[in-house]
Amino acid sequence: MTLPAAPDELRQVVTRTSAGMITDQTVETLLRLLTSAAARIVVSAAGAGLTTVSTGSGFASVASTDPLVEELDALQYELGEGPCVTAWRDRDVIRVDDVATERRWPRWAAAAAGTPVVSSLSAPLVFGNSALGAVKVYAEHPGRFGAQEEATLRLFGAHAAILLAHAESYRRAAAVGESLPLLLQQRDDLNRACGVIMQREGVSAETAMTVLISIAERDGRSVHDAATTLLRRSATRS
Repeated sequence: MTLPAAPDELRQVVTRTSAGMITDQTVETLLRLLTSAAARIVVSAAGAGLTTVSTGSGFASVASTDPLVEELDALQYELGEGPCVTAWRDRDVIRVDDVATERRWPRWAAAAAGTPVVSSLSAPLVFGNSALGAVKVYAEHPGRFGAQEEATLRLFGAHAAILLAHAESYRRAAAVGESLPLLLQQRDDLNRACGVIMQREGVSAETAMTVLISIAERDGRSVHDAATTLLRRSATRS
């Protein structure tokens, strides 16, 4: 099934993290940008955080807009309960309207009730058959999130999971020297395809990357596949 188009905030994240090789630093930048984008795309959010889950390390707060988010997440990991943990475990969007009246996770809610966090929304990061973690946003007032915000964060989480999974796989491959020629070729293909779009449309490199992402989403293929198709067609016409 083809996902609906990614929000503009996510396209900007792709543009800012796709220019060079994927490294540990690039992945850290991606996580930070994704978290900031989540806080902006859900209009009523006061902040956001990103949790990843791995077999070896378990839960980890990898990025947040506020240390308080990490503190409340750490409490969830310790207690084994809370909205973020449940979103990951159930692979569903979890909404908290008011921590003061929340009964599903009594120990976590009691701790959260003494902080500025009043309501929250958590969405899973699912790629293929794997639940990679969860993204969450919070507000300082009750009842700030509804059906529209749930749909927005669900879509954001779906696209963010794809970015995160690919970035991590590329980083691991580069770290051990595997598939390095392939990684270099893919980067070169993206740059050349953007160059074709820039020349054809008279746009900037950032806009060209956004156009390329839109083509990939429209055709239901990866950005690299869209780039190679564009390059083949361009070569045929020349």
